[in-house]
Amino acid sequence: MQIFKVIEDVITNPPIPHEPYRQSLKAWAMYCLRDKGFKVIYAQNADFAIEIKGGEKFYFKVANSAVDLDDSVSWIVWDSSTKIASLITAQL
Repeated sequence: MQIFKVIEDVITNPPIPHEPYRQSLKAWAMYCLRDKGFKVIYAQNADFAIEIKGGEKFYFKVANSAVDLDDSVSWIVWDSSTKIASLITAQL
């Protein structure tokens, strides 16, 4: 989907760098997405969701490792060795 390409571009080319000692990965990801105009909302079974026009929601969780991730939601994963965030999309 096109939306995931845009989200991936935001996460891989963020407006501010992620500094783990200053902010959580969740707070950083939410800030970056809001900065680019996404409507980031509360999600009960995920870390947050993005709501697009028409009311469709995409759910996200964050992690510091790409091991044992639930494929029912999309993930923003931080690799501390390369200092790069990546997007892993849900299996729809």
